[in-house]
Amino acid sequence: MSTIIEIFSYPFMVRAIIVGSLVSLCAALLGVSLVLKRYSMIGDGLSHVGFGALSVAAAMNVAPLKIAIPVVIIAAFFLLRISSNSKIQGDAAIALISSSSIAAGVIVTSMTSGLNADVYSYMFGSILAMGKSDVFMSIVLSVIVLLIYVLFYNKIFSITFDQNFSKATGIKTDFYNTLISILTAVTIVVGMRIMGTMLISSLVIFPTLTSMRLFKSFKSVVISSAIISIICFTIGIIVSYIMNFPAGASIVAVNLVAFIVFVIIGKIRG
Repeated sequence: MSTIIEIFSYPFMVRAIIVGSLVSLCAALLGVSLVLKRYSMIGDGLSHVGFGALSVAAAMNVAPLKIAIPVVIIAAFFLLRISSNSKIQGDAAIALISSSSIAAGVIVTSMTSGLNADVYSYMFGSILAMGKSDVFMSIVLSVIVLLIYVLFYNKIFSITFDQNFSKATGIKTDFYNTLISILTAVTIVVGMRIMGTMLISSLVIFPTLTSMRLFKSFKSVVISSAIISIICFTIGIIVSYIMNFPAGASIVAVNLVAFIVFVIIGKIRG
């Protein structure tokens, strides 16, 4: 208890926990649809795009989120369009865009400041990277993502399970697929400041896969994913502080432990 009180005595830890919990919640909710639609690696691809955008922002000495968010949203839109082309499947489109973005980011970085502390934090995350302006923008964006998700929950549920039937009933499937991609893009960019480019996609994938070991209905998986994501993030931050581990890696490790526990419980339950 004294350790927890000590953690909350530091403003940067409070900022990290508030923003991280909101981002984890957004990622978990969106992750259910992305995993079920076999599009879970979009988070990884968009995080690589975010790295390229953040590298350019650092080179231009501009506020990172103001550059990264519109760039990643545009990338999400084009990624959806490219993957809808039968000649380039979804996984190939993700690999195409992500590798190109990483290459662009590395080139820009090598031409300017090199691999400094800021670029390192973009790649692997840093709770110290969250300034007051970043926290405010991250909270606003996360709340907007949550509100939009709740507002269009029924439509998202429909296109997740049967897109062809949804389209036949008059639902604008292209619009809602684009909406999911944009919400994912915003969540990824906001979460990169804490988790880093290399680890942010774990927030999208792990909670859903963990919940699906025990729960079967869409609603129960969504609720379980949200709870698991926030708990794992909080425990990960505490472990990171106590053991002096990187925050992103600690959060992923806790998610992995939760996944293994749920797998064992699922096996026992049959």
